Amino acid sequence: MYAIIETGGKQIKVEEGQAITIEKLNVAEGETVTFDKVLFVGGENVKVGSPLVEGASVTAKVQKQGRSKKLVVFKYKPKKNYHKKQGHRQPFTKVVIEKINA
Repeated sequence: MYAIIETGGKQIKVEEGQAITIEKLNVAEGETVTFDKVLFVGGENVKVGSPLVEGASVTAKVQKQGRSKKLVVFKYKPKKNYHKKQGHRQPFTKVVIEKINA
């Protein structure tokens, strides 16, 4: 069984036991989090939401809070002696999907 959930403005396909990285959530490591925005549930019984599947939820356990690798943002304008170097590290939350309730 799998589901498509919405979190952090993105839609993610999840299965039980799968570890995914999502946008940062304000939840401590080791706690459980419930995703109520379930758009689709697949498997033997398919449920399609319009826009959400009623009564469906996905529970997950927070495994890690962290920041991704640094991206270099470099702005440059030729012949104008302008250049600007900046770094960015996006925070993330790694969760393990425990159960899909459909």
